[in-house]
Amino acid sequence: MNKVVREHYPVEKLPDDLREGFPAGAKVTVTLEDDAMSADLFKQQVDEILRNPKPMTLTEARALVGERGTTAEEAVQRIRSLRDEWDA
Repeated sequence: MNKVVREHYPVEKLPDDLREGFPAGAKVTVTLEDDAMSADLFKQQVDEILRNPKPMTLTEARALVGERGTTAEEAVQRIRSLRDEWDA
């Protein structure tokens, strides 16, 4: 997980939507984190599921795992190519 922290950052350098509510000349601490799930958070979620197992729908399971970036067609093609390498 990527995280960037800037302390004493001038409010004037922030985008307009982030300046709201801060007086001119103020200094703030800005923390940026990527949206990807951290390994620790994932482990916590898995541990919680294992402690309290309950049925879940396929949609819930997919949401827990997150986006894989592989389409069903790509997965099928990969499996077929692995299977067919034994026929050659």
